[in-house]
Amino acid sequence: MPIHPTDRRQLLRLAAATASTLWLPRSAWSLGRLQHDPFALGVASGAPTPDGVVLWTRLLFRQPQREAYTLRWEVAHDEAFTRIARSGQVQAEPALGHAVHAEVAGLEADRWYFYRFMLGEAVSPVGRTRTFPRPDAMPARLRLGYASCQRWEHGYYAAWRHMRAEQLDAVMFLGDYIYEYPGATNAVRAVTGGWVLTLDDYRARYALHRSDADLQAMHAACPWLLTWDDHEVQNDYAAQHEGTGVPLLGTVDDFAARRAAAYQAWYEHMPVRASMLTKGLAGLARGAELRIYQQLPFGRLATLHLLDGRQYRDRQPCLKDGQPGSRLVDPAQCPEWADPQRSYLGAAQEQWLDGALARSGGRWNVIGQQTLFGPRDGRPGPGQRLWNDGWDGYAGNRARLTDALQRHAVSNPVLLGGDVHENWVGHVKADYADAGSPAVGVEFCGTSISSRASASAVEKTPERLAENPHFVFGDAQYRGYGVAEFTPGQLRTTLRAVEDATRADAAAFTLAAFEVREGRARIERR
Repeated sequence: MPIHPTDRRQLLRLAAATASTLWLPRSAWSLGRLQHDPFALGVASGAPTPDGVVLWTRLLFRQPQREAYTLRWEVAHDEAFTRIARSGQVQAEPALGHAVHAEVAGLEADRWYFYRFMLGEAVSPVGRTRTFPRPDAMPARLRLGYASCQRWEHGYYAAWRHMRAEQLDAVMFLGDYIYEYPGATNAVRAVTGGWVLTLDDYRARYALHRSDADLQAMHAACPWLLTWDDHEVQNDYAAQHEGTGVPLLGTVDDFAARRAAAYQAWYEHMPVRASMLTKGLAGLARGAELRIYQQLPFGRLATLHLLDGRQYRDRQPCLKDGQPGSRLVDPAQCPEWADPQRSYLGAAQEQWLDGALARSGGRWNVIGQQTLFGPRDGRPGPGQRLWNDGWDGYAGNRARLTDALQRHAVSNPVLLGGDVHENWVGHVKADYADAGSPAVGVEFCGTSISSRASASAVEKTPERLAENPHFVFGDAQYRGYGVAEFTPGQLRTTLRAVEDATRADAAAFTLAAFEVREGRARIERR
């Protein structure tokens, strides 16, 4: 189980120990030759700044270990590590699953580095990472990959293998890194363990995903920027409200404890800063466990905003018989649907985002969030059928965000999303109810890495496009990822698809490509 709330100060101290540079005598790490590879989960980097980055790994042992271990890390200018730029040591604590988050500073801006960890004579795989440009710089381009939803049972991770060849500056992962339930129909590969309920369960499920060679290689190729969605905890959960599960198997008596365990396991497996725990602990009285929303400038070319659409949201409207779970709803039959105060992000995050957009100096403003932003009516003709778990169920919050984009004259807004296992490309409207309303931004909601879409979604895509003209492209057939390339004058987005996600050796192809010129919120097909 997760660390008890009364021990949160200890958890914070441990997080700081796994992030800060230590200098200990050689005897502290001179373990000699180990009988197994402690770096079987690979390495990763994230949270890049102009002078630093977070380096991650998590030690795995054949038998449970109760002691802490000290790791060395090195950052070099070259892959052979003949020109060391920075080095140090960090603690791998058992209370944090022997994960470390080495926060490296003092690097040069806008350049690539290589890194590795060492434990005794064991050496980790070599990772490649980069720092972001200085705030006053105007880089020539940013190549950003975006992806989400990688259910293990539904397919292989060929998409990650192909993404590695894209030569990206960073990856933005938008949620559903793991899935908390087992038992997929026609599973391509089996999960180990059953329902994920405890800290040990979550750790094991993350370790299973991290064992995939293609995923490991992509983590090692460039820094990742991360947020989460629901399956990192439980399907369709909302803040402190439990989501859906099978009684006696997929549910627990203490959902708050389960959520805390899930958040801790997510932190243990992601290359994020210890300050996420610091800010989360400060907000425990408001129900916050981890503060993951953030703003990351890429010089003056782009400002990247990452949002948290799960931890603070109001409960979904019009639950069937009061039971949790998402569903399609007729807004005309749902009085609470029209409540303008309902929030997808929570009041504090909404206020933060408003300020972040106001102070952004990026020519492009990229908002990474969990799901489809624009309305998607599922009923042809008169009337509506809208999904209550996405932005459609929180239309007041959506309107406040589009208002903020206009009020602050935000430069070139681009929303990236995931969750729906389908590609959707569209214009962000000032008022979706007005067909003549101007576009204030664009959105690219990506398909999944492996998680399936329903057969009906594939069949209904043409009629959905006809019913929702603010979208210019939709596809539910293929799995894959997106690449958004930003330059001072334009955005080019390429949707890459794998031919068959049930094959580890699946080939990839370009499904569609689009262009958005700077200063014009208009999508053009390439």
